Amino acid sequence: MAPRELTPPPETAANGALGSPENANAGDSGGDALRCTNGAGGEGPALDEAGLAALRRAVAAWRAGPVAEASARFPPRSERFTTWSGIDVPDLATLVDAPVDHAADLGLPGEYPFTRGVQPTMYRGRLWTMRMFAGFGTPEQTNARFKYLLAEGQTGLSTAFDFPTLMGYDSDSPRSLGEVGMCGVAVDTLRDMEVLFDGIPLDQVTTSMTINGPAAVLLAFYIALADKRGIPRSRIGGTVQNDCLKEFIAQHAWLVPPRPAMRIVTDMIEFCAREVPRWNSVSISGYHIREAGSTAAQELAFTLADGLAYVESCVARGLDVDAFAPRLSFFFDVHSDFFEEIAKFRAARRMWARFLKERYGAKKAESMKLRTHAQTAGVSLTAQQPYNNVVRVSLQALAAVLGGTQSLHTNSLDETYALPTEESVTIALRTQQIIAHESGVANTIDPLGGSYYVEWLTDRLEREALEYIHRIDGMGGMVAAIEKGYPQREIAASAYRFQRELESDERIMVGVNRYAVGGEKAIPLLRIDEEVQRVQCENLARVKAQRDNDRVRRALAEVRSAARGRDNLMPPLIAAASAYATEQEICDVLRDVMGTHSDPAEF
Repeated sequence: MAPRELTPPPETAANGALGSPENANAGDSGGDALRCTNGAGGEGPALDEAGLAALRRAVAAWRAGPVAEASARFPPRSERFTTWSGIDVPDLATLVDAPVDHAADLGLPGEYPFTRGVQPTMYRGRLWTMRMFAGFGTPEQTNARFKYLLAEGQTGLSTAFDFPTLMGYDSDSPRSLGEVGMCGVAVDTLRDMEVLFDGIPLDQVTTSMTINGPAAVLLAFYIALADKRGIPRSRIGGTVQNDCLKEFIAQHAWLVPPRPAMRIVTDMIEFCAREVPRWNSVSISGYHIREAGSTAAQELAFTLADGLAYVESCVARGLDVDAFAPRLSFFFDVHSDFFEEIAKFRAARRMWARFLKERYGAKKAESMKLRTHAQTAGVSLTAQQPYNNVVRVSLQALAAVLGGTQSLHTNSLDETYALPTEESVTIALRTQQIIAHESGVANTIDPLGGSYYVEWLTDRLEREALEYIHRIDGMGGMVAAIEKGYPQREIAASAYRFQRELESDERIMVGVNRYAVGGEKAIPLLRIDEEVQRVQCENLARVKAQRDNDRVRRALAEVRSAARGRDNLMPPLIAAASAYATEQEICDVLRDVMGTHSDPAEF
C-alpha cells in the first residue's frame, strides 16, 4: 500500500522559535487588549488577531524590560536550555506559540485523535496496571517472586527471561554456560512454564512476556499450558513483546533475519486475532531504542515506524486492519526530562490514530488507540549514590502517569548492580501506589493538557518524528531502512552526542559528574547461585527422559514443514510445545530453515 501523507501538526512560531523578539509584531493589527473570541469553529476560546498581536507586544516588552533587568542581576545558569534530547527550551510559552485546534489536535479523552487519553474516564475509572518486571533463577524461584508481588498489590505479571532463553537456547547448551537464570528466569520446556505459573490463575491475571526472537515459542508454551489446564484460549490475556524490528535496531537478541522474522510476527498476529482475542500479540517497543541512546523524537519515530511495518505486513497478507489493530500494543521508555516524556506520550497517541485512520482506513476507534506499557529509564539509573535512583524513578513514573500510560513498571534502585532485591522492588511498587493514591494526579484526566509549553512540545516532537517517518517511507519502509542501517546510525550518533555532553559537563547527572562523594557504602544485592544451572539442567534431562520422543520428532517435523511453506506457524508450535519439545529444539528448526543473521559492519 502506497503511504499517504499524514496530517501535519500546526506550525507554532516562525522557524520554530518560540516567543522570539523578531516575531513580536508579526501579524500586528493594532490594539493592546487581549480580546477573546470563540475560535476554531466554536471548539474553544482563543484570542482574536488583535489579541494575539497585543500578546506578542506584551511578551516582547516583558522580555526587553523585566527579563533583561533580572538577567543583568542574575545571569542565566546556561547559555542554552535544552530538553534531555537536545530540543531548545523556551523561557516562556504562550497562546501565540501553541495555537490548538481542539477538535483536530486534542479532542476529548477516549475520542479521536486520543491526544488526551485512550479511555473516556482514564484513571478515574481504573488505575494503570502496576506490572513489575520479575524473573530470576529457576521457575520455582520466580513463581515465589510472582506470588509475593501479587500479595503486595501488583496487578499484572511481567516476566523477564534469562539470556539463553532470549536467544533460543536451552539451559544445557554450551552457549548457556554461566548465564542460566542470571538476568531472568530459565524456561526450556512446557514443564518450566507449568512451574512458573503454578497456583496463578491464567484467566484472572494478565501476563506480559518480554521476549522477541523466540517469542512464538514462549507464546506456544503459554497457550499449551492454558490448554492443559482446560482454560479456553479466549479467556487468557496478556502481552508478548515480539517486536523483532527493534531487536535489529537496538537490542540485538534475534533468532532469524529480518524478513523471515516479520513472517513469524505476522503469523502470530493473525493467529491471536483469530484464537486468542484478549492477547496483545506484539508490544511495539521504543524502550530499547531509547535505552540504546536515541532522542525522544527518534524513539517516537522509530517505534511508530516499526508499528506501521507490522500493520503493512498484515494488510499485505489480506487481513482487515480492524481485525488485528485493536490488539497491537506499545512499550515506551520514560526518561528523565519530565515534560518531554509527557509530550512524547501525547504525540504518540495522536500520530498513531491519524496513521491508522488516514493511511490504513481503520474504522474502529479501538484500532486507532495507542495503548501503551511504560517503564522508567534503566539507562538513567546510576551505580553512584544508588538511593538517588528512587527519586529519579519517582519523577519518571509521575511523568508516565501524567502522559497517560495504561501500564507501568518502575525500576528498582539497585538494578545497575544486579536483579532487584525483594526490598528494593517493594519500594519501586510503593512508588506507583503513592502516586496513585496520595498525589491526586489520578483524579483528573490529562491535567497538563492545554499547557502552552506541553502543547508546543507535543507539536514539536510530532514534527520531528514525522520527518523521520517520511524518510523511512522513502527508503521503502522500516525493514528496508534497517537493512540499510539507517535507524542504527541515527541512534549511535545521538548516543555519542549525549556522552560528549556528559563528559564535558554540559549535561549534569547528580552523583556522577556533579555532587559526587567518596567512600560510598555497599548496598544489599540479590545474588544468583550458580547452582541454578545444575538444577535446571537436571530438570531438563528429566523431561527429555520422560517425554514421548517419537511424538516430539513428529511435532518438530510439522514445524519444519510449516516454516518451509506458508501455513501459519502457531498451530505446529503449540503442538510441539505440548509434546514437551524444548525451546532450542524448536528454534534450531527455525534457524535451519530461515537462516541466521549478523549485523553488517559499520565504520
